[in-house]
Amino acid sequence: MIRQQTKSFYLLLLFIVHSLASIAHAKQDSTRATPFFKDGQAQIVAAFQDPTKWIRHDLWVETSFDTDGDGKLDRMHVSVTRPSQTENGELKLPIIYETSPYYAGVAGDLEGVMWNVKHELGAKAPKPRIHPSVVRTGKRPIISNSLIRQWVPRGFIVVHSSSPGTGFSQGSPTVGGVNESLAPKAVIEWLSGKDNGYTTPDGEEKVHAFWSTGNVGMTGTSYNGTLPIAAATTGVEGLKAIIPIAPNTSYYHYYRSNGLVRSPGGYLGEDVDVLFDFIHSGAEDKRAYNNKTYRDGEILNGIDRESGDYNAFWAGRDYLNAMKNFKAALLMAHGFNDWNVMPEHSYRIYKEAKAKGLPVQIYYHQGGHGGEPPHEMMNKWFTRFLFNIENGVENDPKSWIVRENDKQNNPTSYVDYPNPAATAVKLYLGQGGRSAGTLQVAKPEAKTKEVLVDDVSFSGKDLATAKQSENRLLYVSPVLKEDLHISGIASVSVKLAVNKPAANFSVWLVALPWSEDKKAKITENIITRGWADPQNYKSISKGVPLKPGKFYDLKFDLQPDDQVIPAGKQIGLMLFSSDKEFTLWPKAGTEITIELNGAIITLPIVGGKVAYEKATQ
Repeated sequence: MIRQQTKSFYLLLLFIVHSLASIAHAKQDSTRATPFFKDGQAQIVAAFQDPTKWIRHDLWVETSFDTDGDGKLDRMHVSVTRPSQTENGELKLPIIYETSPYYAGVAGDLEGVMWNVKHELGAKAPKPRIHPSVVRTGKRPIISNSLIRQWVPRGFIVVHSSSPGTGFSQGSPTVGGVNESLAPKAVIEWLSGKDNGYTTPDGEEKVHAFWSTGNVGMTGTSYNGTLPIAAATTGVEGLKAIIPIAPNTSYYHYYRSNGLVRSPGGYLGEDVDVLFDFIHSGAEDKRAYNNKTYRDGEILNGIDRESGDYNAFWAGRDYLNAMKNFKAALLMAHGFNDWNVMPEHSYRIYKEAKAKGLPVQIYYHQGGHGGEPPHEMMNKWFTRFLFNIENGVENDPKSWIVRENDKQNNPTSYVDYPNPAATAVKLYLGQGGRSAGTLQVAKPEAKTKEVLVDDVSFSGKDLATAKQSENRLLYVSPVLKEDLHISGIASVSVKLAVNKPAANFSVWLVALPWSEDKKAKITENIITRGWADPQNYKSISKGVPLKPGKFYDLKFDLQPDDQVIPAGKQIGLMLFSSDKEFTLWPKAGTEITIELNGAIITLPIVGGKVAYEKATQ
């Protein structure tokens, strides 16, 4: 007994000594001018913490293109923030890089800047839009202060660059053109040792990234999240990992939907040419050429606001078409209720990267636009692929979903997205849609037809909350007795006829009763949405005028979602025509007839049909 107590005492003493030694070692590491790691993450190094000792400088990196027509290769303005300990050439560190068209300022919100949406489908806008000018802001050598306080103390160098034709970067914006992929590629090549860096925009004095390991990671939100994907499609060697947040991965999917001219949420009437004007902050003496060549030439000749069809212009601005050389490790982030850059943008690239066998993870939260993953996730990702620390992050669950009542830094892990336990459940429409028809598991036998009348003066919310309306058709499930988990992509299939050659067609999946509480969560009312042009029932690349009265089969996907619909709610499928927040505004009166036994909503439900029936019967 005494020997056992003595042995236990010595083991305890040994543990205490070891713990104290570990603490002392960690403190010592934190004061050394070298990165160190704990739990697979780069830790704060005391020697790197003082911002007054950081070295901040700027330069210009020469690209492989000339987009401003001056006969010289465009150079990108780049700024660097690094610990002073990298100056002697002995300490080399990896890079976290963010590039943007926004750093030097953007155009103001002026009346007439957006396209006028008050016109018939297929018609030209009634009057031309106004073209604002951007007043460039900012000062050298600082392009941006983003990321630096988070990552420089942890042993990363942070690099920023302005996109072509913005700030002090030469060239022209193209809003998704190839130069927006090649510009960050050139910067990454410089960071990896290429001799294409200069101290001035036009001089010949060279500058080298002697402090770089050549391992580069990229991140950013919205447009700044799009550009890491653009860079990765080039297959540039130095780009090891990217963390895009709410990225726009296809300008067609941003400004169109299944053949329909559809604005991004909050920006009614915006299009590629509007965004061009919004970011065009580059050299004033180059703007006339850029405007003529790109905005009034390539862009206006390509966007086709009359038909909304997918064409070569849009295909060239769809990064899914350029994934062949993509090899960077991908941690994707998005909000399920982002109605600006919608969640399909992230899923389509994640799905393709996963199919290519790349290291991938996806983080979805329940909020709107923006929202980066928790720091721990980002740190592990960059530590693994930029420092080559074997922390096993590539073996972690692929999917991380923030549940409805959780904070964004507390996601729940799942094997993948969509949830592998979700299977497709087909629901059919029962008559009574002008008040509230039914969503049912049995297909109706009768060929019942119901009609809705377009009137854009009513908002989607107005229609969803109306007890009765001729301007929408609404079909609801029984009241849920249990929570129901939807995970994946819902799809709609309808047989419809229109009394005119063209019509908007909009679909909202809603949770009812609608909450009117001003403090209602973003998840409480709208589950997911989708829009389509019936003229494109065969292909988004070729719409054909509808023959009035003829029925057409139209099928399309709604936006990805992962949401638990609580017990006590009803799931409602709302069909209507013009969506006041997103579509063109034709005159009221267009009639759309739905044949109910030819209409199906397919929901991806965790537990499948058994779970649905258990929750509704």
